[in-house]
Amino acid sequence: MTRASELIYDELGRSFSGKSFISIHDYSTEQIRRVLDLAQLLKKEQKAGVPHPILKGKTLGMIFMKPSTRTRISFEVAIWQLGGYALFLSSNDLQLKRGETIADTARVLSRYLDGIMIRTFAHSDVIDLATYGSIPVINGLTDMLHPCQAMADLLTAVERFGDLRGRKLTYVGDGNNVAHSLMFGGAKLGMYVTCVCPPGFEPDPAIVAAASEDGEATGARIEVVNDVAQGVAGADVLYTDVWASMGQEAEHAKRIKAFQGYQINQDVVAMAKPEAIVMHCLPAHRGEEITDEVCDGPQSALWDEAENRLHAQKAILALLMS
Repeated sequence: MTRASELIYDELGRSFSGKSFISIHDYSTEQIRRVLDLAQLLKKEQKAGVPHPILKGKTLGMIFMKPSTRTRISFEVAIWQLGGYALFLSSNDLQLKRGETIADTARVLSRYLDGIMIRTFAHSDVIDLATYGSIPVINGLTDMLHPCQAMADLLTAVERFGDLRGRKLTYVGDGNNVAHSLMFGGAKLGMYVTCVCPPGFEPDPAIVAAASEDGEATGARIEVVNDVAQGVAGADVLYTDVWASMGQEAEHAKRIKAFQGYQINQDVVAMAKPEAIVMHCLPAHRGEEITDEVCDGPQSALWDEAENRLHAQKAILALLMS
């Protein structure tokens, strides 16, 4: 048995089998660490040219109600490297636009596939797929959460810093789905997660409360502030996202005005620890939430972070679908 197989098939690994990955909040600290450990191992094997056809013969259906670059490519490559097959399903490929319910779609797809990844708007779509289907469902993004992105972010931070307990991650910008998942992920690993947002754009208070409760067991600290200098001081990781997410294009001009002063530029980077790294889930609107100088600078971890979507998702797929 390979080391990867040991991590998948021991008692902890088996606790994932057949389950869905909808929110980091749903999993224990030990389980989140297991995903990260397996992701590092699979990444090392892939770099060394060691094949790991753990999901040989398995099929992943990928539902995209929202377009994507990183999510589609990383999941498609991930299942292929694991020996399986990916089936791309856009909103035009399904009967959802013609009145078929999510519940009926889930029941049908469960008869054909071994797993589903969905990237959509309404979080309830993911919940319904998992509720009415009989195969694992992976949340590739909803308006509420982006857990696979956060797992890639945590993997990137682990590669740079090792144990993340006590490390500070500061998110600057809109308190959106990415911020929500980073709070959940940081809480599970004992981090200090600070969200710095303009007034009126803070994260969902219910998410903040749930993440804070998660953090009680790990010593994590979750906070939301409006002042950039206060939030960035002492940060090991600086993080940002676009100011207007997909579906918010009509608010773009309003948001540009509201978020002035919340850009990650070199002056803001200098407020953090000297060894701090900078992350962005991409795509970046250069010149808005982040500058070229930071994107392409020595403290940027953007490209490692983007690559790690592949490795983190491979670990999730292997654990859920084995």
